[in-house]
Amino acid sequence: MSNIDEFLNLVKDSDNIVFFGGAGVSTESGIPDFRGADGLYMSKYNGLSPEEIISHSFYLRHPDVFYEFYREKMLFPEAKPSTTHLALVKLEKMGKLKGVITQNIDGLHQMAGSKNVVELHGSVHRNYCTKCHKFYDMEYIFKSKDIPKCSCGGVIKPDVVLYEEGLNEDDIYKAVDLIRNADVLIIGGTSLGVYPAAGFVNEYRGNKMVLINKSKTPYDSKADLLINDALGEVFKHLL
Repeated sequence: MSNIDEFLNLVKDSDNIVFFGGAGVSTESGIPDFRGADGLYMSKYNGLSPEEIISHSFYLRHPDVFYEFYREKMLFPEAKPSTTHLALVKLEKMGKLKGVITQNIDGLHQMAGSKNVVELHGSVHRNYCTKCHKFYDMEYIFKSKDIPKCSCGGVIKPDVVLYEEGLNEDDIYKAVDLIRNADVLIIGGTSLGVYPAAGFVNEYRGNKMVLINKSKTPYDSKADLLINDALGEVFKHLL
């Protein structure tokens, strides 16, 4: 039996699947993988590393440079859901998938139609005035100039988790609860190198952990089924 056949059988036989995904879910939508060989984190931006620019302290000190980088490198308003996004929606509608836990901030799971999504690192689609808390969508930020301001004069901040910031406690609770209670845990498109998010997979208590990633991860030996392939090549069999 091939790895794909084994994967399809696990999906067919379970009605309690949880998906934990990373950047590889969205690369097929044209959004670059930050940590790949040609990814954002391999480059410099005006002599600065991306990690430095998208840190909380840098945002406070240099919001103008932060927003220049953010608009240019982190917003992809033309992106559309990929094969993987659509296959996960299908599984949810069938009652098999109980939740999606994502490290991505692009909102493509919801755009595809997924209902139960835990966004560990926030979303570019939610932006709030730091003064009056008025909501602004991604389009407003994308089309704004310099530092986006609210009608009240306050600075608008994206609801994304920057370096030096902690994850939302409610999201941590939801993610851990989903993983602990999952029958099948599918981990896809993530190097499992970003903490604390990657550590959540240690909460899985079952024996049907599927790990799908093109490159090696620190968790390969823990997987009950390892598939070294692009997510789209695997999930296309579910559509």
